[in-house]
Amino acid sequence: MSSPNPAVLTRHYRAFLFDMDGTLLNSIAAAERVWSRWAQRHGLDVEAFLTTIHGARAIDTITRQALPGVNAQAEAAWITEAEVNDVEGVVAISGAVEFLKRLPADQWALVTSAPRALALRRMAAAGIPVPAVMVTAEDVTSGKPNPACYLLGAKRLGVPVQDCLVFEDATVGIRAAEAAGAEVIVVTTTHMTPMATEHACIDGYEALQVRQEADGLLIVREREESQRVAF
Repeated sequence: MSSPNPAVLTRHYRAFLFDMDGTLLNSIAAAERVWSRWAQRHGLDVEAFLTTIHGARAIDTITRQALPGVNAQAEAAWITEAEVNDVEGVVAISGAVEFLKRLPADQWALVTSAPRALALRRMAAAGIPVPAVMVTAEDVTSGKPNPACYLLGAKRLGVPVQDCLVFEDATVGIRAAEAAGAEVIVVTTTHMTPMATEHACIDGYEALQVRQEADGLLIVREREESQRVAF
């Protein structure tokens, strides 16, 4: 674990908020297969375009392209259907399933840019437990980096967002969490190049141990090297 700002290892939290793609599971190959087909159909530079898709809602990604005559809502629905039907290679981030199992059910939520149907499909494919609280693409009018999703996740858990720790991987999601006022841990497992960030970073959840204190608050600590196991 790298931690230029070790505050996350000293604080107590009311709840944890997790992004999904790139944070709890790796869906890059599946997502890029679908988006590559879409980009080719619309005459885009596929390689350049794929760098823009991660962490954002499909409708926001499409709208940003400002393609003449394109119905963003209809195209986003096509993307969702195609992604629901392609979960080959979708797997959990190392240690994520066991880490989630250690958390009280009422103290964590999923906050994802994916539509609900896609989130459920990918979590099932990766073996990720479904939380009691989910915030998905349909729940907000403005996607990440707007903080609305993380504010809503905290609200649904009944806790102040300032008392939450957000687990994220993408720049737009990190910006959303920062704007909401939450602390952030960056999950770097799927990163192809190092990210410049002042937040604590983990390459997988084996690096962390979590404990619930007597007052119900959660704390995370860096696991000693000798205690790390492959989940």
